[in-house]
Amino acid sequence: MAMIKNDKTELRKVLACELRSMMEEDRNIIYMEADLGGALGTGSLFEDFLGQAVNVGIMEANMAGAAAGMSVKGKIPFIHSFGTFASRRCADQAFLSGCYNGANVRILGSDPGISAEANGGTHMPLEDMAIYRSFPEMTVLDIAEPSLFRFVLRETAKRYGMFYLRFPRKGCYAYYDKEGFEIGRANVLRAGRDVTIAASGIEVVEALKAADRLETEGIQAEVIDVFTVKPIDAECICASARKTGAVVTAENHNVIGGLGSAVAEVLAEHVPCPMKRVGVRDRFGEVGDLAYLSELFGLTKEYIIQAAKEVIERKN
Repeated sequence: MAMIKNDKTELRKVLACELRSMMEEDRNIIYMEADLGGALGTGSLFEDFLGQAVNVGIMEANMAGAAAGMSVKGKIPFIHSFGTFASRRCADQAFLSGCYNGANVRILGSDPGISAEANGGTHMPLEDMAIYRSFPEMTVLDIAEPSLFRFVLRETAKRYGMFYLRFPRKGCYAYYDKEGFEIGRANVLRAGRDVTIAASGIEVVEALKAADRLETEGIQAEVIDVFTVKPIDAECICASARKTGAVVTAENHNVIGGLGSAVAEVLAEHVPCPMKRVGVRDRFGEVGDLAYLSELFGLTKEYIIQAAKEVIERKN
């Protein structure tokens, strides 16, 4: 059973460290940044890896197109901007130059959903997974855990294809004791028989907290980290749904088009059962800290607990 560790790790530090190591190991790995090196802590890479790390300025679409072209010539690009710009501004280039052209690019979108906090609604991507889930040949990942983040960075560098990886820049709790990850395979963090809670990103920790509370009330919740939102692990989702007969999804994203939609599509075709989506209810973001925004948009463990009880009642 997964346990939440007490200390937090800044994923931007993990990213800077892993990129440095990977770029030293393989000169074909390219890092491109849309003038956010200070915010991400990657500024020193531009000094130490001339020609291999490039600050393109505030030109996200151009960055995506250039990265796709470089990949065709054998380079392995990682490109970054805030999730709003890494998705909406890069969408056409990611679709045509990237996916349609069979390119090989890892698009990093930081500060997804409410983790944008003080940057507010203009910088709060609540639709980025929906955009990229609709692109053929695109893998979509939602991660907020240090060990998993390290694995995915290195694993995507080994794989050819188009990837969108959303992650918070700042502190994230660890909840994995050992690695055993595979892109496209969900991880069952906690076994249960009464309700399935499928979560991604920062909502995984909330799901684990909700499961702890539910256990005190005699309810056993199965918690699944669905960090690969596309292609989703339909086998794992269906197996859990058949066992519990009730499903809750939890995501730091609009309930339209993200994890909740992906799980609903799987269940509707294979295991129809009571389901409830916890997420942002089709609205714009706003300024605030994480605690305030989590409550405002209904993303705390209390909302997951309430949803779990609702689907169990419907099942019964």
